[in-house]
Amino acid sequence: MVSCWFSPQHFEVKIKGWEDAAQVAVDEAKKTLHGIHGIEIIDMTAKVDPNSGKITEYRAGVKIAFGVEH
Repeated sequence: MVSCWFSPQHFEVKIKGWEDAAQVAVDEAKKTLHGIHGIEIIDMTAKVDPNSGKITEYRAGVKIAFGVEH
């Protein structure tokens, strides 16, 4: 399951691995934004289960660059 948070400057993706997080961010953003021409990964974090010590969720925060039509 993927959950996302988006503002004009920040998009957070929760997924089961960082290697796919950038593409998921672009895929989710392109549902409502047009002209995406880049992303910047601004942070990567992970949630750890305190009982098992295992990573349960990966998070990548990205900025989405897109053109604005006028």
